[in-house]
Amino acid sequence: MRKAFYLLAASMLFAASPAFAQDTITIGFTASQTGALNNDSTAQMRGIELWRDDVNGKGGIKVGGKSYNIKLVTYDDESQNTRVQQLYTRLITQDKAQFLISPYSSGLVATAAIISEQYGKVMITTGGALEKTYKLGNKNLFQLYTGSSQYLTGALQALKEKNPKPHIAFVYEDDPFSKAVVQAVRDTAKKRGDVVAADESYAGSTTDFSPVINKMISAKADALLGGGHYADGATLARQLHEQKAAVKWVTLLVAPDSQKFAELGDSAIGISVPSQWEPQAAFKPDFGPTVAAFTQAFTDKYKIAPAYHAAGGYAAGLILQHAIEKAGSTDPVQVAAQLNAMDVTTFFGRTKFSNDSKEHGLQVGHDMVLAQWQKKDGKLVKEVIWPKAAKTADALY
Repeated sequence: MRKAFYLLAASMLFAASPAFAQDTITIGFTASQTGALNNDSTAQMRGIELWRDDVNGKGGIKVGGKSYNIKLVTYDDESQNTRVQQLYTRLITQDKAQFLISPYSSGLVATAAIISEQYGKVMITTGGALEKTYKLGNKNLFQLYTGSSQYLTGALQALKEKNPKPHIAFVYEDDPFSKAVVQAVRDTAKKRGDVVAADESYAGSTTDFSPVINKMISAKADALLGGGHYADGATLARQLHEQKAAVKWVTLLVAPDSQKFAELGDSAIGISVPSQWEPQAAFKPDFGPTVAAFTQAFTDKYKIAPAYHAAGGYAAGLILQHAIEKAGSTDPVQVAAQLNAMDVTTFFGRTKFSNDSKEHGLQVGHDMVLAQWQKKDGKLVKEVIWPKAAKTADALY
């Protein structure tokens, strides 16, 4: 009798397994839990995990009258391309990920894209703005961020309002993303007749910017545009302050968007950053949480206010969820079709992907803002200073 009971229980367990698998959607990605990209990648991962928790807490993704829980599978890519290549292959072949979200940074996104395209997997890319990846004939990539050529456009426009003919020092990390961003804004500045006082690239591992800062001072630069990622950007900002470099305008990529940047104290004041998103933005979402609701939920969970990397992580999941629900299917072809047709607004702003075969999946709907660290009532806060329609404070110059 007891043996029969165990056999019955075992048969019920095995019979239930396929049904359980069908009730789960597996999404894979890597994060730089270690390495040079750790700070921003961790924020992006937290955004993705908060989205999963919100979805599962509300009963899962609704597909054709059925609910699916989200299962995230993630590994530490150590900020290395070789690890990304190995791990995205593993996510697809061993972990059976049905959909993918990209790692953080344009360089790692490009590597992951080779694997996702090889296996025909839909991948939402977040944390990667370099446009070249979308001009290689890829069919299953969908970029959430505004492209790199637009990153410093707002900063240049805001600077020109303060100084019609600035002497600009371009100081930037020697990596594909930073170089592409600076190349685009340098070309624009030259066409407008601005003076290029200095043009210096540096290794991401640089810890002493004295030689570069001395060149800027000698060249009488009154503005600096450039940067790269968190570690180098924070170090550059601190040393500019320590050496009393007489620049009246500084816009750096990535680093000043992190709340951790406030730990620099007075070195942070006046530093601006092009941002994919800010908590002050007042977007009315077509679906998903409001800006205020996302900001509160993230702050409650992680005890720190979200920057755009975290918002981008959450939005990547939200956009994928919307495409799956609109498709009423987990079939990648049908989900890709919904992404191709998408033109929506979430708390992250507008999202629309290019359908041009020459740049398929490139983000063409999202606009950036320019934020700046200012001191208000004795506290360092980030204010939106551009565009005028979104600004929360006047720019410091």
